[in-house]
Amino acid sequence: MSFKIASSPHQHNQRSTAQIMRLVVLACLPGIAVQAVLFGYGVLIQLLLAIITAWLSEALILVLRKKAIMPRLKDNSALLTAVLLAVAIPPYAPWWIIVIGTAFAIIMVKQLYGGLGHNLFNPAMAAYVLLLVSFPLQMTQWLPPMSLQSVDLTPLDAVCSIFTQFSCSGFSLTQLQTSVDGITMATPLDTLRTDLSRGLTLSESMQRPVFFSFAGTDWLWVNLAYLAGGILLIQQKIISWRIPVSILAALFLLSGIASLASPDTVAGPLFHLFSGGTMLAAFFIATDPVSASTTNRGRLIFGAAIGVIVFLIRNFGGYPDAYAFAVLLANMAVPLIDYYTRPRTYGHRTRSELK
Repeated sequence: MSFKIASSPHQHNQRSTAQIMRLVVLACLPGIAVQAVLFGYGVLIQLLLAIITAWLSEALILVLRKKAIMPRLKDNSALLTAVLLAVAIPPYAPWWIIVIGTAFAIIMVKQLYGGLGHNLFNPAMAAYVLLLVSFPLQMTQWLPPMSLQSVDLTPLDAVCSIFTQFSCSGFSLTQLQTSVDGITMATPLDTLRTDLSRGLTLSESMQRPVFFSFAGTDWLWVNLAYLAGGILLIQQKIISWRIPVSILAALFLLSGIASLASPDTVAGPLFHLFSGGTMLAAFFIATDPVSASTTNRGRLIFGAAIGVIVFLIRNFGGYPDAYAFAVLLANMAVPLIDYYTRPRTYGHRTRSELK
């Protein structure tokens, strides 16, 4: 009988790593489906490009490292990284954006550190930050929801737009960003931040068509879909409730207090919870078993730190949605968090108890 030693992620159930990763991908499907329906076919094309790039990048590095290819491809970790990055970028970003980002996530962030279980940072979020810092224009060219688009895009238009930056009818991405009322659109978070910087009040900004009730138009449904998938993961005990709940609680509490103190300049908690990538980040990204905290108390601190950083960057920083930066900063603090939140060893007695 041999005793096998394996690196994290470790789960207290009978599922293999491949099964866990596959279940997380399946839980993403409701959010991906809603995102594709509301924001166009570009979501699916980016997803396909990301998956192909992830598999090819993983296989290439494994060949260079003289490791078996198929067992590591079948663990579905590269697949999950590709999915999370693909749904985080603008659906009609140039094709090379997702290729560069996915290759960087797999080669530099994952394999450079030794593969699954050894990476210090969340690969998808590290790649997202690289893309956002290197190509800010392409990473902020979000088209309005399909209900507000002035041009109906077919699947072929989506392919043309991603590979040539022009639809088959000759419309540029800048033209496609113009809504039915002739206004150039951006994401709700970006629109609100820009309006406030120009001196508009919150109520004045919320009159724009990109907003719907207390959240962004159609972003509410995307976040609800990812929330449903996240609840399924908790119910199946794939992830711990502590990280997503502490993220949402910290963000809700801070935005609630700030909006009461300054209602004209700070959006309410429901806006922050159901706009941008809040639910995707809380349930699918921050809960990465490798780069997140591993102790129960540590997970609460880890999640709360992400919620606090997101609130601060959204309201005082230069980026409208801050989850990538918040997750990476929290990843850096994981060794310290885990060190000071280690559970007490069974049978261990403190010095005060020995006296």
